[in-house]
Amino acid sequence: MLDDIEARPGSTTSLLRTLIGLYLRPLGGRISSAALVRLAGDLGIPAARARTAITRLKQRGLLLAAPDGGYALNPAALPMLERGDRRIFAVRTMTAGDEWLLVSATIPETRRDLRHQLRRRLQFLGAGAVAAGLWILPGHLADEAEQLLAELDARSYATLFRTSDPIPAEPLAGAAARWWDLDALRAEHERFLASFADLEQAEPFAAYVRLIDSWRVLPYVDPGLPAALLPDDWPGERSVREFARLSRALAPAALAHARNAADES
Repeated sequence: MLDDIEARPGSTTSLLRTLIGLYLRPLGGRISSAALVRLAGDLGIPAARARTAITRLKQRGLLLAAPDGGYALNPAALPMLERGDRRIFAVRTMTAGDEWLLVSATIPETRRDLRHQLRRRLQFLGAGAVAAGLWILPGHLADEAEQLLAELDARSYATLFRTSDPIPAEPLAGAAARWWDLDALRAEHERFLASFADLEQAEPFAAYVRLIDSWRVLPYVDPGLPAALLPDDWPGERSVREFARLSRALAPAALAHARNAADES
């Protein structure tokens, strides 16, 4: 089961995915239909729209129909959710001297669909495009790269290299600015930081779910490059710091709210 990279943060589908990923596991893997719709309402999602999105998430394999009429988390989704936990809640940043991973993939012309999927999935993993069929990412993401290749059944087309800092013809910082779209990454950080004013005025449950939903894409698309390869005013460190601060403040009350909603159903 692959991470859903199509769901736009803030959309109904994205918010419900975030809600389910956060709370179905601590709630025992099951939730009643009434409780799930009620929690969606606490996020400002009307009941009819929530039910439509829940049906869509069942079709995508995140949820299963439970015998009691509620919903159960699909066991096949657990690896995806655990991988998301590691990226979202344990952000890693490279330092000078850390190892890199190169992924060289030669996909046959007859498998253009696979080539497209691999490119999109590697970008979502935080990889930079060095050249056609050659990608670079932090060495600590090697296991995730292996998992991705296995999930796409593309491992036979790829060779992985562990390496120290690459040596391009230009300064490495200049090359990094070509390999990664730093302007787009900066815009994502600024979007996230701009959302804080609204979050801090909301109830803890809604604020926390929206915080995670707004944040969840950033730790994937931003590989956490070493400071030496980034502009001096890079907002990434501030994003991580502010996310951690607000997450600590909101998480306990948000979980208590979710438990109460489940118990009342």
